[in-house]
Amino acid sequence: MRAVPLIVLSMIASPAAAEVVSSNANGFHVRETVQMVVPTDRAYAAFARLPEWWNKEHTYSGDSANLSLALTAGGCFCERLKDGGGVEHMRISFIDPGKRVVLTGSLGPLLYEATSGVMDVQIERIAGGAKVTMDYKAAGFAEGGADKLAPLVDSVLAEQMSRYRKFAVSQPRT
Repeated sequence: MRAVPLIVLSMIASPAAAEVVSSNANGFHVRETVQMVVPTDRAYAAFARLPEWWNKEHTYSGDSANLSLALTAGGCFCERLKDGGGVEHMRISFIDPGKRVVLTGSLGPLLYEATSGVMDVQIERIAGGAKVTMDYKAAGFAEGGADKLAPLVDSVLAEQMSRYRKFAVSQPRT
C-alpha cells in the first residue's frame, strides 16, 4: 500500500464549512461549502450519485438506496417508499451540467409547513480541484419560526456535504 501524505488525509476528512447566512421568523439562508482535490466533472458526477453519500438517517424510508436524483431540467430528487409510496423532496429548475444545479422544494420537516425552498449548488474550478457551494433558502410559514429551524437544517446539510465530499474524493479516476 502506498503511503498517503498526512496533508492529503486531512483534506479528505475535513468537514464542510457551514453557515447560517441569515434567518428570521419567516425564512432562512444556509450555506455549505466543500473543497476537494478532484476535477469539477468528477465532483458533478459524484453529486448525481446522491444515494451513495446521503445519510439514511435523513430519509423517510430509512434507506438511502431509495433516493434518486435525475440531473435534468424537471428532474426529481425523489424517494421511494414501501407499498408504492414516495416523496418528492425537490425538483431541478435549472441545470448547467458540471457547473450548477438549482432545485426547488422543501426538505425534511419543511415539507409539512407552508414553506418553499431553493437549493443552489455551484461547482467551480479552483487550484488543485473543485469548490462546491450549496446555498439553501427557505421561506414561508414554519410553525415556531424558521429562524429556529435554520441551525438544524444547516447541521443536516453540513453533514450531507461532508459525506458528499468524502464520497467524491474516494471515487477512482476515470
